[in-house]
Amino acid sequence: MDTTPRTVASGLHFPEGPRWHEDRIWFSDLYSHQVYSAREDGADLRTEATVEAQPSGLGWLPDRRLLIVSQLDRKILRREPDGTLATHADLGGHATGAANDMVVDAAGRAYVGNFGFDLMGGAPHTTASLHRVNPDGTVTEAAADLWFPNGAVITADNVLIVGETFGNRVTAFDLTGDGHLVNRRAWAEFGPVPAEAGEALKEPPVGPDGCCLDAEGALWIADATGNRLIRVTEGGTITDEIRPGTGVFACALGGADGRTLFACTAPDFAAEARSAAKEAALLAYRVTIPAA
Repeated sequence: MDTTPRTVASGLHFPEGPRWHEDRIWFSDLYSHQVYSAREDGADLRTEATVEAQPSGLGWLPDRRLLIVSQLDRKILRREPDGTLATHADLGGHATGAANDMVVDAAGRAYVGNFGFDLMGGAPHTTASLHRVNPDGTVTEAAADLWFPNGAVITADNVLIVGETFGNRVTAFDLTGDGHLVNRRAWAEFGPVPAEAGEALKEPPVGPDGCCLDAEGALWIADATGNRLIRVTEGGTITDEIRPGTGVFACALGGADGRTLFACTAPDFAAEARSAAKEAALLAYRVTIPAA
């Protein structure tokens, strides 16, 4: 593993939701309202979509159309073949906070997290639900009582794993053939778990944000409260750590051999500061175990 970073893109406001797709790294930049993609080395950076209500999580339908979380208005947008954006789903009557990350399964069902409370306004912490958006745009609650459901992955044997940023843990569910989440369990716990609403750990030992899965079944997790990337195996053992020297909020494995770890970095996540400054960057590290 090489912990020397390479800069893929700089001058960003707040990169989020990185995905390796069709030989390019895709990511959102919340406060420039852009979705970008680039080659592995950062060349040929291009704008893929503009989302005024802040783009976040990304995914693709089986027919290759791009899905984008529109954070502030709690919608999922769909990019049509001609490049126009259409509303794929409206989570406004379901999500109790700004929508954030998303994972899309092989059938085109999107699982979307949300803050659950007004994070930027300093509201008391409370739990939120993970919602399933079906290919026809209908929305269903998939799981409740999660402490800020955030980055998620789906394994080859149909286990959905989601980080709870203010819950100090990563939670797993079995994903059934019809899209339901069952057999809820802790995949990793890093310390105390909040007992009830209003008692969330504001600075937990690990704040699991965006994550990605490697070929050995371990997760690389952006630790939003610890300014580090950690590789975690089921049960909570941390096998590797990378410290970018700044905040890190999401990650993705990709590149030609699957061994490039892309990291979304910024000094902090404060909306006022990030919307005004361009200090954030998409970095890349070389790791030993490739992407799942």
